[in-house]
Amino acid sequence: MRNSYLFTSESVSEGHPDKVSDQISDAIVDLFLSKDAEARVACETLTTTDRVVLAGEIRCRGVYDAENGWADGALEEIEETVRDTVRRIGYEQDGFHWETLTFENHLHGQSAHIAQGVDAGEEKDEGAGDQGIMFGYACDETPDLMPATLDYSHKILERLAEDRHSGKAPFLEPDSKSQVSLRYVDGKPVEATALVVSTQHAPGYFFHNGEGDEAKYNELRDYVVGVFKDVLPGGFVTDQTVIHVNPTGRFEIGGPDGDAGLTGRKIIVDTYGGASPHGGGAFSGKDPTKVDRSAAYVTRYLAKNIVAAGLAKRCTIQLSYAIGVAEPLSVYVDLHGTGADGVDEAKIEAVLPNLVRLTPKGIREHLSLNKPIYAKTAAYGHFGRTADGDLFPWEKTNLVDKLKAAL
Repeated sequence: MRNSYLFTSESVSEGHPDKVSDQISDAIVDLFLSKDAEARVACETLTTTDRVVLAGEIRCRGVYDAENGWADGALEEIEETVRDTVRRIGYEQDGFHWETLTFENHLHGQSAHIAQGVDAGEEKDEGAGDQGIMFGYACDETPDLMPATLDYSHKILERLAEDRHSGKAPFLEPDSKSQVSLRYVDGKPVEATALVVSTQHAPGYFFHNGEGDEAKYNELRDYVVGVFKDVLPGGFVTDQTVIHVNPTGRFEIGGPDGDAGLTGRKIIVDTYGGASPHGGGAFSGKDPTKVDRSAAYVTRYLAKNIVAAGLAKRCTIQLSYAIGVAEPLSVYVDLHGTGADGVDEAKIEAVLPNLVRLTPKGIREHLSLNKPIYAKTAAYGHFGRTADGDLFPWEKTNLVDKLKAAL
């Protein structure tokens, strides 16, 4: 490993147009899972100027079936869920407003050919909802066992959102992005070399090329710099740190009015900020029979427990699946040369399937995934976080003792 290097990750806020789409899609997943724990959902969302469009496939007892179509009141409840999500994020603007937006619903029944591969039978275990490769990662850079660059990028935007919702920072609007560049020495982050925030703002809070209100812009900039210093460890932000706040000069038109949003376009933000491979599949809008989601969660769970157990400082795990087939086709572990004495990848690969059954059903049961918990995952990352003060099930380290005993 190089002695010194720079690494960068970015995050986007709950008001970013792609994240608005992710949150709507996951709110629909939660809606159906609250009605039927075995619901099948693949919901894609498009957001643009004062418009939200849903498309995809569903199967949900009591809500939709192929013979009778939608149950009474179901379409109205879907639309209410969409509008409530946009209102919670904070969009009450010309160009995108929860109350006035045009809503289109193009959800339909799940393909029978997909269902027959996934459904369990007398001689068949429940199969994976799609083929694919999934990665999980953990490292010892932060208490959350996440890459520091991404962890701080998320926390910066979470602070902005918290202060916007509380009224502490009334000049902030929902759409924003952050970027954190850190210098690493001997594999550990030691300082911030560059920090960037672009945030949608209230009218007038800009100053560029002599235009705008310099005092208002300085108020916004000073606030953001204060957030940088609060979120990052002491001493990371120095006089040499390059700081950019709204480098385009003005950011009043934002959210879906400024740029169209689509579900699943921020998968690196959702996972590890580029510090680990990504299998390619998005998470949001999918029920947990889709291994794009559930297997990515279990690989994070396993990798985090390995690092938490002191068996390695960094760990990457890959699983692969075929549609309709229950057992994974491969299990791969990489400790990046950081494994503890006597611990190697082959031993871990042999042990993991004995600790958690890595079939779609086994994963869902072990992590209790058939619950309406997904809207909370759809902004500020799926990993390294709590929801309402409690860890997501894939963030718990309850396998540490079993891993130590097995190895």
